[in-house]
Amino acid sequence: MSVNIGITGAAGRMGRTLIEAIDANPQLTLAAAVEHPDSSLLGADAGELAGVGKNGVKVAASLEEVIEAVDVVIDFTIPLATLANAKTCAANGKAIVVGTTGFTPEQQSELENHARKIPLCKATNFSTGVNLCFQLLDMAARVLGDEVDIEVVEAHHRHKIDAPSGTALSMGGVVANALGRDLAEVAVYGREGQTGARDRETIGFATVRAGDIVGDHTVIFAGEGERVEITHKSSSRMSFARGAVRAAAWLISRQPGLYDMQDVLGFRSTDRTANLATKGEQTQ
Repeated sequence: MSVNIGITGAAGRMGRTLIEAIDANPQLTLAAAVEHPDSSLLGADAGELAGVGKNGVKVAASLEEVIEAVDVVIDFTIPLATLANAKTCAANGKAIVVGTTGFTPEQQSELENHARKIPLCKATNFSTGVNLCFQLLDMAARVLGDEVDIEVVEAHHRHKIDAPSGTALSMGGVVANALGRDLAEVAVYGREGQTGARDRETIGFATVRAGDIVGDHTVIFAGEGERVEITHKSSSRMSFARGAVRAAAWLISRQPGLYDMQDVLGFRSTDRTANLATKGEQTQ
């Protein structure tokens, strides 16, 4: 049975790539495409927009117009739009995959409330390779321990609006958790002037925004006489899109709860519904 998927932000770079990924998967069907109400592309054929040929799905002005046609929504937009779309999904009993980053703590809490009603998969990065890197980072941090200095360097295209990237923050979070540190207390976001000697406990972040870089992330574990670097480089948004549609197909049969890509890939066996109810927050 085919899974009917709705894409929000359908005319954007990621939205078009998601439509292309759905078109390439015979088990998935693009059932709806949504753009903001002021878009000049409303009414356009979504398949033609994404370069995969006409598919008869017209770009709609709101998710409410097309919510009954979908089983699951994939949302890579901006926080306010994502929150509105998640609310619509919760009100209609539809699952949602969230790839948007840059949420405030209050907005994150709002998403978690919706996840008590519907299956919701939120990840800072849906690439299989990045999620494998999370596992490798945990291992490296536990082996190298407090004997190294740790820095996270990330680079993205000039249009990205949040910094550091959600993926970089997730990588830092994985390392901090493995070392028993609180990332909020040890993170250093950029350095300037006479900063003094480096505190071994800190985890540094450096951000690059330039050109059309899809997404590069490197975590450096630098010790005396050697260093270990774990790097992931994306050359195409398709790696994110394939992961997101994989998550959508996986999510459709799940109970309400807050999931992430580690669940989708089988790296974690935790009951996410119970985790959400007792912990109240999932680290992304």
